[in-house]
Amino acid sequence: MSTPSQLDAQGKQAFTEKKFQNAVDYFKQAADLYQAESNSLQAAEMMNNASVALLQAGQADEALEATLGTDEIFANAKDIKRQAMAVGNQAAALEALSRYDEAIQKYEQSAELFAQINEGDLRAMVIKSAAAIKLKTGKITDSAFKMMGSLEAKDNPTFFERILKFFYALYQIR
Repeated sequence: MSTPSQLDAQGKQAFTEKKFQNAVDYFKQAADLYQAESNSLQAAEMMNNASVALLQAGQADEALEATLGTDEIFANAKDIKRQAMAVGNQAAALEALSRYDEAIQKYEQSAELFAQINEGDLRAMVIKSAAAIKLKTGKITDSAFKMMGSLEAKDNPTFFERILKFFYALYQIR
């Protein structure tokens, strides 16, 4: 019988090989074993991994279901980074389900959590995701300001992003 950490490693390998359903199976088995060991943090981590694999497999409903509640487990453990990631996973599943307003709310919640722990690049990533939804749904002005906010959050902006920040600063001066 495999240990939870072995199943986790097998799940990650299957994911790398784009065998998403196999990855889901391994992650869920690992989650069950971690839960049996009363290790709810690792069980929640495995369910988040399963959620990502389910989303890649095109199973957004199941992806959302897999991650629901994991953010609360991480919050109770004061693990803000994994809480933010779990909320971001929920947002991605909601976006795939075309539940855009809920997805935006979750992305913004995730961004706030990442800001609390100075994870600028991760914060920028989820802000960009929220902005992309707003752009897609016609909320263009709001989207532009969100996108610019994501540039402010980024720790190591690219050359192009630095140029955008410069022009944004000029616009703000007017």
